Amino acid sequence: MTQTAAKRTAASVRQATARNGAPTPARRRGKVGQEKTSWTTMVILFLCAITVILPLYVTISMSLKSTSQAVDGNAFSLPAPIDFSGFAQAWELTNFPVAFTISLLVTAGTVVGTVILASLASYAIVRNWDRRFFRWSFFYLLAAMFLPFPVVALPQIQLTGLTGLANPAGVTILHIMFQLSFSILLFTAFLRSIPLELEESARIDGATTWQTFRQLIFPLLAPMSATVAIFAFLASWNDFMMPSLIIADSAQQTLPVVQSIFQTQFSNNYNVSFASYLMAMAPAIVVYLFTQRWVMEGVTQGAVKG
Repeated sequence: MTQTAAKRTAASVRQATARNGAPTPARRRGKVGQEKTSWTTMVILFLCAITVILPLYVTISMSLKSTSQAVDGNAFSLPAPIDFSGFAQAWELTNFPVAFTISLLVTAGTVVGTVILASLASYAIVRNWDRRFFRWSFFYLLAAMFLPFPVVALPQIQLTGLTGLANPAGVTILHIMFQLSFSILLFTAFLRSIPLELEESARIDGATTWQTFRQLIFPLLAPMSATVAIFAFLASWNDFMMPSLIIADSAQQTLPVVQSIFQTQFSNNYNVSFASYLMAMAPAIVVYLFTQRWVMEGVTQGAVKG
């Protein structure tokens, strides 16, 4: 009788569970990795990939063609034979080493300055959030995100001219200033995930505020620092408008501006033009391919922990 009653009780529980909508063993989901494929998503992602891969293929193909092949009207044909003369001509015509060095110095200064200033400002804001000055400073910096450079281009041109900064150094400073808002937003989200107990332990051991930040906090910001550095690198390396308006000497222009001048002067030499474009964008492509993992890790960690 006891076993029969137990079986009846179990059957009643299963029926009640089924009526309440709880999943029964027969209604369990499939194993991980066996979910149904979303073909719509795959098609959309494939089309998005084509929009990036196809222009890149044309750029590489055209840069490896001879002048006669480049003007035959078939941009999608493979180079036969492969000709590297376009790279040699682009190297000489655009004075590529000088423009590349200037762009590299401007970008490196922007990356270092953005990471250091944004991390320091974010640390001060997060740890003094209860004070009105720091809280309003954060809102003030965020408001600058909605202020594009073309809106303040004329005053910036006048100020850099009056202060003797109508050169790559002035562009570097402006790049840092315009990158601070977004960088501080990322750093503050990440800093809120770091417990205060770590800093309290350091202060008990006699560490000052600067020592706490330099030896404890800044190393913990490594994932987000990498993310901020990559965004600053791409923004500075690919910027065209600011250097073209700020730098007065055409011999000190960055690569994007030199590419524009080159395009207007030698627009009929398609193989040379595309070779020059490929050399200019190659550093950005290489940097992003090797660091995209850190971009995703930094953004997701800041979003989840913040």
